[in-house]
Amino acid sequence: MRLARLRTLAALLASLPVCVAAQGFSALVSPPRFEDSARPGTTYRNVVEISNLSPASARYTLKTADWRLDPQGAAIFDEALAPDSCRPWVGLEAAQIEVGTQGKRRYRFEVAVPADAPAGECRFAILLEGEPETVRGSVALPVSGRIGIIVYLAVGDAAARLQTRAMAVQRIDGRDLPVLEIHNAGNAHSRLEGLIDGTDAQGRKIAFAPSNLPILPGETRSIALQPQGDDPATPAPPIAYPLKLEGALDWDRQRLELDAVLNR
Repeated sequence: MRLARLRTLAALLASLPVCVAAQGFSALVSPPRFEDSARPGTTYRNVVEISNLSPASARYTLKTADWRLDPQGAAIFDEALAPDSCRPWVGLEAAQIEVGTQGKRRYRFEVAVPADAPAGECRFAILLEGEPETVRGSVALPVSGRIGIIVYLAVGDAAARLQTRAMAVQRIDGRDLPVLEIHNAGNAHSRLEGLIDGTDAQGRKIAFAPSNLPILPGETRSIALQPQGDDPATPAPPIAYPLKLEGALDWDRQRLELDAVLNR
């Protein structure tokens, strides 16, 4: 039951809208991320809802971009076309739109997957940008707000294949936590889910949940295991090492078994 609640919460958080407010730019997009699939020779279509929360009408520019993740899992956008980019398959409803005061706009996009597209993952971003504004300081600079809407589209039989490369204890935000080095040998991204049972040196039973960072194909990423207390508002006590971990984490109907003892 607890695992089901955690998965429901993770899905809810992933679907929550993203709002960015800066100077006169105040926009909200929902959903902020798409994770879906399509077959070769078909056209995938979807809609993102764009809301203008500012007290004036707003004009937005929309375009596609390639992206990658930094070690902390933040997206870094690049408007230059990457060698293996699927952005030529992408069609946007319009390059510019206007949304009235406190208004909403349903914005359409599509991905025309070629019939000969190999199994893999089409990843791109839709960048929503406000009109540049001049910020006055020692030097007047034009700035504009921006939101990146991330799209993952698995083509054909694309799937992640996750492997544990190493396990260690690392200092994260002032706490010593178990960390898994996970390599993705597949051709689609995934995220680990589930709970791992832990027993520390004082005999305390602790449940651990993995961070929700995506693991891209060919990538090795550090995934921290966070202790889960009964009361989310109360920090879990420090872990007494050595720590015994047992159980399995899930992704895409597959399982990653863990049975290890970690020392600080």
